[in-house]
Amino acid sequence: MKHTVLAAAPVGTATLAQATGFQLTSPDFKAGGMIPKSFEFNGFGCSGENKSPALQWSGAPKGTKSFAVTVYDPDAPTGSGWWHWMVINIPADITELKPDAGAVGGANLPKGASHARIDYGVAGWGGVCPPQGDKPHRYIFTVHALKVDQLDVPADATAALTGFTINGNSLGKASFTAKYGRK
Repeated sequence: MKHTVLAAAPVGTATLAQATGFQLTSPDFKAGGMIPKSFEFNGFGCSGENKSPALQWSGAPKGTKSFAVTVYDPDAPTGSGWWHWMVINIPADITELKPDAGAVGGANLPKGASHARIDYGVAGWGGVCPPQGDKPHRYIFTVHALKVDQLDVPADATAALTGFTINGNSLGKASFTAKYGRK
């Protein structure tokens, strides 16, 4: 009998769930492509519309009870990256987030879902805003299939704590990376 050994996957490689058909896409831009300016933050020298993109997923692992969505910039000059969006407690029968689902206050989220606090200090979408003159940053969009109906995190939980809770309850994830830079 042949055994397959799976090692920890570095950022940007396929996980087992991705290999079995779990996929994430956006109708607003392509994986590997450039993110349009409308998704740029409005502040810190950036002047975008600060609207979150639409996201769609399919092929979730069997046993998925809820989803979480995260957007992370590993290139932010912080020493720890930058969390741009965290949505938790998305019901298992939902397979998309509509355009501007990231509006602060949660009015555009699916029923039952909520935002977690991100590195801008708000619970909502925080648009892309790399330092002017940096090479384009990578933004990793991920949908996490979770084995629990709901994550129990405090409303003021840090992005790190929320991420820890997401990863501790994961059945699999699907990701894509897009880029954004400012001249």
